[in-house]
Amino acid sequence: MRSARPKVLHAIAGRTLLAHVLETLAEFGASSTAVVVGSQDAVAAEVRRVAPAASCFVQERRRGTAHAVLAAKPAIAMGFDDIIVVFGDSPLLRPAALARLRMPLAAGAAVAVAAFRPTDPTGYGRLIVQSDELVAIREEVDASESEKAIGLCNGGIMALSGRTALAILERIDNRNRKGEYYLTEAVEVARSMALGTVAVEVEEEDVRGINTKKELAEAEAIAQQRLRKAALEAGVTMIAPETVFLAADTSFGKDVVIEPYVVFGEKVSVDDGAVIHSFSHLAGAQIGKGASVGPFARLRPGTRLGEGVRIGNFVEVKEATVEAGAKANHLSYIGDASVGAEANIGAGTITCNYDGTGKHRTEIGKKAFIGSNSALVAPVAIGDGAYIGSGSVITSDVPAEALALGRGRQVVKEGWANRLRALKSLGKRKAHSRD
Repeated sequence: MRSARPKVLHAIAGRTLLAHVLETLAEFGASSTAVVVGSQDAVAAEVRRVAPAASCFVQERRRGTAHAVLAAKPAIAMGFDDIIVVFGDSPLLRPAALARLRMPLAAGAAVAVAAFRPTDPTGYGRLIVQSDELVAIREEVDASESEKAIGLCNGGIMALSGRTALAILERIDNRNRKGEYYLTEAVEVARSMALGTVAVEVEEEDVRGINTKKELAEAEAIAQQRLRKAALEAGVTMIAPETVFLAADTSFGKDVVIEPYVVFGEKVSVDDGAVIHSFSHLAGAQIGKGASVGPFARLRPGTRLGEGVRIGNFVEVKEATVEAGAKANHLSYIGDASVGAEANIGAGTITCNYDGTGKHRTEIGKKAFIGSNSALVAPVAIGDGAYIGSGSVITSDVPAEALALGRGRQVVKEGWANRLRALKSLGKRKAHSRD
């Protein structure tokens, strides 16, 4: 990946590759999950964040895929009905593929291997099948010309019967060029034990691994297509779906409208009838019924918009609650704040929430009117129904129904402009005379 970040911690659709796989296992209904990690503490931390009940096992030395699986030997030995081996860099895997892979085990097979048919099989291991039995997995470097012509390829994911999984894995040897233990050898080991082995075809997307930034971008495109399709089928109106980017956990109510060029980060929910206008960016936000956001709005984590709220162009909201009917139509920043129902935030208003060392809150009451170009210096509270005069800097609390002005008094000097121009003109004439 040409990155200091562990491969499985790269993200698509706002979620790490590893998190996608763990979420799929949870959705599939796996009764227990064991994750084999290397020495990266960050990977184990991600496992704990996404799947706290999962067990982590460390592979101290990289000696092949079967060696990695056996690092989780204590979990395998617990006597589960089935063991399914998946990879942390396959974020497009879906529960249906796992269910399909598991079915032959119920019919008596000991090993089931996920198979797919790529347009170009070059580089993939080929699956050699005879009379519906999987005979072997042949790596391309070891394949004959006739075997290279096989279009059925190894998807990597494998299911093993819990009754025989450990016995098969422990018989895999490392008699190969690299001296490593390969999971693919499980097929021939199982056959040597007179156990059934089968190939189960799945879609290529389900077993697509990520090894480069190009493949990461391709996986992002597939994930977005899936998410957009699901949103449209759920009744969301997207005027130009191909321009909208969703997170894996984005949720929508009924009759939501999303205009072109909107980006959703993680943890965004949009309630019934809300409209998200073009060029808006949302993350960690809850959008209430009938709310209007954008265009060119930014909602940051901790934003909670009530019913009918209007957040207009070039408005940023962060860690703030905006109650029903309130509006900030343009050019404002609302951070670490509470805005009461039906309050009006004038253009150019900002909450000055950071003093260089800490964040402080601004409380704006119901039906308060904040005049344009005002600065509210937190911590400060504006009472219900209060008015703030345009251009004010407010540093003290304002009682309910009061008017607060915090600006310099205007001074008008009649005829001043004419006198200034005359003085400038005189100065120019003197300069010319010296020349």
